[in-house]
Amino acid sequence: MTETQTTKPIPVTVLTGYLGSGKTTLLNRILSENHGKQYAVIVNEFGEIGIDNDLIVESDEEIYEMNNGCICCTVRGDLIRVVESLMRRPRFDGIIVETTGLADPVPVAQTFFMDDDVRAKTALDAVITLVDAKHLPLRLKDSREAEDQIAFADIVLLNKTDLVNAEELSEVESLVRAINPAARVYRTERSGIELERILDQGAFDLEHVLEDDPHFLDHDEHDDHICGPDCDHDHHHHDNDHDHDHGHHHHHHGPSDHHDVTVQSVSLRGGELDPNRFFPWIQSITQNQGPNILRLKGILAFKNDPERYVVQGVHMIIEGDHQRAWKDDERHESRLVFIGRELDAEKLERTFKACEAAS
Repeated sequence: MTETQTTKPIPVTVLTGYLGSGKTTLLNRILSENHGKQYAVIVNEFGEIGIDNDLIVESDEEIYEMNNGCICCTVRGDLIRVVESLMRRPRFDGIIVETTGLADPVPVAQTFFMDDDVRAKTALDAVITLVDAKHLPLRLKDSREAEDQIAFADIVLLNKTDLVNAEELSEVESLVRAINPAARVYRTERSGIELERILDQGAFDLEHVLEDDPHFLDHDEHDDHICGPDCDHDHHHHDNDHDHDHGHHHHHHGPSDHHDVTVQSVSLRGGELDPNRFFPWIQSITQNQGPNILRLKGILAFKNDPERYVVQGVHMIIEGDHQRAWKDDERHESRLVFIGRELDAEKLERTFKACEAAS
């Protein structure tokens, strides 16, 4: 194995969703299909997820080898310890961490952001949330966790679509979109999705973030960009066609859009920014509003800077970096989305506007 192969971090996918949403079905597919890759699947309790024993080749205390080359192991407490034990084994193509039905995905994601040893060898890749199309409206009535799981997702699998009619499906899609306008949404039956659409996506990789998903940050009230199973995200988008909403710098999905939704999203759009104003501003917002901010993502244009700057954050943890040079036909504009609760859209818009550079 070459030096670059060994040092490239292993992508980690966090899989979340309520009990009955289809996580077990998806995990069993990863552990049994002949996809030619080696994945390590970490589950909370091995007995809970109903893995077919016929798939297991051999087992030691906590790690079960599958006959397609993948392995499955349990975490009973310390996630970091389990990940470190996996790192001592031969290299994997990826690690999938399943959270329990009620679990908040944020602490799992933060483990891969915060722990230096884990971060040296792995990289958080994407958060995938499975949603039961039939039962989501009820879940949202009685559970804030169900909403958080959607708000935090990079990808939502709207599963069990065969159990609802077209009108119900449309309503559930609009619920998901109201909670998280930034996620990619796939409609699935029996968790049937090509693994390359959900694994190794680079959603947290600042080199790739937003690059492969032109939808992100580009929604408006009439752009319900739900993806079906055949969506390839190569649709044409009018990136330079924003004259019609000139001066309309934010789009706000608030809790009032759907009475069971408490999460809101605030989308900000502006011109070139002054970095000496923007960085203190974003620092202040994340420090003061951190608990209310589930996710933030953005592409920024700084004055006299030939490169795009991308930022993303989870609660109070924020990171950013230059990504690539602006293309000749790209408008130098800044776009930022906050997803969270109790966000003051008017204040965010006003103070973001104040970060613009003098022309």
